[in-house]
Amino acid sequence: MLVMQTIVNGLLIGGVYALVAVGFSLVWGVANIINLTHGVFVLLGAYISFWLFQLYHIDPFLSIPFSMAVLFITGFLIQKYLLNYVVRAGVFMTLILTFGLARVFENQMIVAWTGDWRTVTTSYAGSGFVIGGVSIPYIRVAVFILALIFCICLNIFLNRTKIGMAIRALTFNVEGARIVGIDIGRIYMITFAISAAMAGAAGSLISTIYSFSPFLGTPYLSWSFVIVVLGGLGSIYGAIVGGILLGLIESFSVLTFGPGYQVAIGFVILVIFLVVRPQGLFGKKFLT
Repeated sequence: MLVMQTIVNGLLIGGVYALVAVGFSLVWGVANIINLTHGVFVLLGAYISFWLFQLYHIDPFLSIPFSMAVLFITGFLIQKYLLNYVVRAGVFMTLILTFGLARVFENQMIVAWTGDWRTVTTSYAGSGFVIGGVSIPYIRVAVFILALIFCICLNIFLNRTKIGMAIRALTFNVEGARIVGIDIGRIYMITFAISAAMAGAAGSLISTIYSFSPFLGTPYLSWSFVIVVLGGLGSIYGAIVGGILLGLIESFSVLTFGPGYQVAIGFVILVIFLVVRPQGLFGKKFLT
């Protein structure tokens, strides 16, 4: 029974991990930008839902569109006025810039909202059902389903729309895309904005099940790295599978070794994948 509960817990949190990582994987695969502000974007989404709930009693699930809109605009402006000027200089320069931005955002959150832990407690937070002795909270099921829906909708957008196909074209050949008339700078801005919006949605969902503070940006960024390596760079379904795998790995690590080892076990798996299959489960070697 304990094993089944562990599996269910791992699967449910894995969906959230997938949504956290999918935007990170997208912007890395398309623009070759390792966005170190991604974890901060997740926290901003959580804070938006928290304050809308505290000040205006807006349900955190209903605040997701607002979080996504704010983060979309934020990401678009950052790419347009900052990253587009250094992206051609290579990964190292974008790493320095996004690292600095992450620190700025983190400190501004501390100044604005203090370093206290926050949580969104709704009237239905403790509700759930039991199947075969396994306890399943309603809110976690809703979070899992919504996370998968967002990932699938992003995949449909990338494969069925003109902008989405332009984004995918950049993952194969930037110069070829430029030759056929694709505005590279504009597509980079849209891609980064979508990535930020996905992070905002993830943050809103996380606010319903976990406490958070301005200092959690680095852990969410670290999980994104692990999931991208597990699933494969630039792959939406890879992010879903990688997120679920990480959720299961952490759940069984807690069951087997205790809560102090779950992060360490995740990074051990990361190193193994880097050695055995560096492109991940669904990634392709030609993606850069």
